[in-house]
Amino acid sequence: MSLDHYVTLGRSGLRVSPFCLGAMTFGDDWGWGSTVPDAEAILTRYIEQGGNFLDTANAYTKGHSEKIIGDYVHQRGLRRDNLVIATKFFANLFPPDPNAGGASRKSVTAACNESLRRLQTDYIDLYWMHLWDRFTPIEETLRALDDLVAAGKVCYIGFSDTPAWKVAQAQVTASFRGWTPLVALQIEYSLIERTVEGELIPMAQELGLGVTPWSPLRGGVLTGKYTRENVKDAKPGRGERVTAYLDERTFGIIDELVRIAGEVDTTPAAVALAWVQTKPEVDSTIIGARTMEQLEQNLAGLAVTLDDRQVEALDQVSTPTLSFPLPFLQMATTIMHAGSTVDGEPSEVWPMAPQSDDERY
Repeated sequence: MSLDHYVTLGRSGLRVSPFCLGAMTFGDDWGWGSTVPDAEAILTRYIEQGGNFLDTANAYTKGHSEKIIGDYVHQRGLRRDNLVIATKFFANLFPPDPNAGGASRKSVTAACNESLRRLQTDYIDLYWMHLWDRFTPIEETLRALDDLVAAGKVCYIGFSDTPAWKVAQAQVTASFRGWTPLVALQIEYSLIERTVEGELIPMAQELGLGVTPWSPLRGGVLTGKYTRENVKDAKPGRGERVTAYLDERTFGIIDELVRIAGEVDTTPAAVALAWVQTKPEVDSTIIGARTMEQLEQNLAGLAVTLDDRQVEALDQVSTPTLSFPLPFLQMATTIMHAGSTVDGEPSEVWPMAPQSDDERY
């Protein structure tokens, strides 16, 4: 597979690359990102390989990430329509103004105009709600987004990092009111973070939302650079966002990644990315790169093909613990189908299940 092996996002007709280039590291304003020249070199390499999907946010490096992308497209005279540029609203870049953040109509409208200015464009291809704003009615947010679409400032909308029940409420409300529907869901998803398989991913499949995972390498943890031997000395730039996951479960996953990487002659990072992309519900995986070397290592994941045995091994070593009611429903389904067969194999029988007609009431 290559970057120009485009896929449609959700139930929309928007065609995007299978790997989306995340721009959270564009700019060194946070102390650990890439310089402007490095970010521009990464953009050049990604686009030269056929990539068309860029993901940023108004919050990333205090707005500098958006400006780097806007300057790059403008200064090089690129055809704007060749790119799918996604950005997000929610963060407050003008404290202490209480209306400069969140998802109210006033905030969404102002944030969109600010992003358009920094990106130096007339429209945003995909506009994400970065986080759920529990203080704003979802109808207010949806109507504001629908108006931005009607005004030609936004083409498509999506939600990021929002509970499944709220996303479902939003999508049903939009459908009922005839407003612009969501086309995609951006969530953390990796071999380390699989709890989204409980509610969020099934919800996205049911409602026709394309899934675009962020942090598929868990901030570099799944590259294999952190080991049991060096974990005590690890001082990643993102601090606890990385170190909190350096436990025995993670090292068990890394061991399996290293083993499979040896089988297919690639890196653990490429295998981890290939695993995410094997999931049928995933449309485009968001990769981050602070350096050109990191970009090349990530793009190598597109060339990796995992067989069923390798996928199963990774699935088993990373099995998540899902929240209620999912474990109960799995058990209850087994009980209700006691004595029946699934794929030709007998299902488990609950010891207390009636064994004859006489035992039924």
